[in-house]
Amino acid sequence: MWSSKEKEEYAMKTILFSQHALDQLRDRGASKQEVKLAIQAGEEVPAKKARRAFRKNFHFGSKWKGKQYEVKQVMPIVVEEAEEIVVVTVYVFYFGG
Repeated sequence: MWSSKEKEEYAMKTILFSQHALDQLRDRGASKQEVKLAIQAGEEVPAKKARRAFRKNFHFGSKWKGKQYEVKQVMPIVVEEAEEIVVVTVYVFYFGG
């Protein structure tokens, strides 16, 4: 787990999006703001290849691809650089319908 100082330092870094991540946002129905909130306030979960993953649930209460869902979970996968956080991809899960 992170110390509060480590969390604060991580939250201060600029968040950049790879082109792939931007494409995934559109294809999977997430926003940049949701990704940023997942990184800043979500739960860290295991990731591969020296990457970090975060997940956060958001109230959805709407339809996605014709089906009603109550919750949208946004899970960005990031690489931490010295001065920035680069979002390399984004997964989105819908449930509770």
